[in-house]
Amino acid sequence: MFDLKSYLEAVRQEVDERLRRFLVDLSPPTRISQAMAYSVMAGGKRLRPVLCVAAAETVGGSRSSVLPLACALELIHTYSLIHDDLPAMDDDEKRRGKPTCHVRFDEATAILAGDALLTLAFEILATTGGQRTPHEGLKWMTAIARVASAVGFRGMIEGQMQDMAFEGTLVSEPELERLHRLKTGRLIEAAVGVGALVGGASSRHQNALHVYAQNIGLAFQVADDLLNVTGDPQRLGKAVGTDRIRGKNTYPSLMGLDGARTLAAQLVDNALKALDTFDNKADSLRAIAHYVIERNR
Repeated sequence: MFDLKSYLEAVRQEVDERLRRFLVDLSPPTRISQAMAYSVMAGGKRLRPVLCVAAAETVGGSRSSVLPLACALELIHTYSLIHDDLPAMDDDEKRRGKPTCHVRFDEATAILAGDALLTLAFEILATTGGQRTPHEGLKWMTAIARVASAVGFRGMIEGQMQDMAFEGTLVSEPELERLHRLKTGRLIEAAVGVGALVGGASSRHQNALHVYAQNIGLAFQVADDLLNVTGDPQRLGKAVGTDRIRGKNTYPSLMGLDGARTLAAQLVDNALKALDTFDNKADSLRAIAHYVIERNR
């Protein structure tokens, strides 16, 4: 049986070591670099980097070749969390069990730290791609475009905008699905997609992994919605019940807890079926599919 716990820990350690090189080892440290490192190194599941690595390995690529890509994805994810937590957005005071960036430092520093993480991510992507052979460099350019699209105004940013705009307004299930696919799903889809691309996936395998990523991306958000209702704030490292207080649209509020759990399970089943074309190299992705809805944080 695949040992997911060991796999997650091994990838997390490698990602964290590389992230420290980009952030903690900066000399001399400045207030902005301290705020960046504080938020990135505060912990977290590192799910997006893990998915990037797992997708690359599934198609025969090496972990080391995609580590810079995996780190860039985590920097982008952390930037989005810093900005999500700001008073003008979700106004959260705790993230990953610690005070949020704007609480630990100040609001202006948090805004700039988020901006700096986003731009650093693309600096890493462009620099790494430029060091590859022309053929591999073209793959990295395609990966950069895909990541930019996923987190831009047609992707994650639009999802964040809809999430705030629809507060207190009941939306339909298709509208909620679109919101979540944009806000959360697009970056998860990008993590799997670019990991597979740089890892050398064929078109057929890229298409199968796209279906997998679409399903676990939405399943992850359904699970997050459920944890906001039923989760333990000590394990989560953040407050629970906040979606109801803010009038957020969630799957539990739309279809109840049992309905949301059923949907999450169906999405995972869809994701697993998409992996039928792969051998045991995809066992990491199979295990992660179960993990996204069984986790407690």
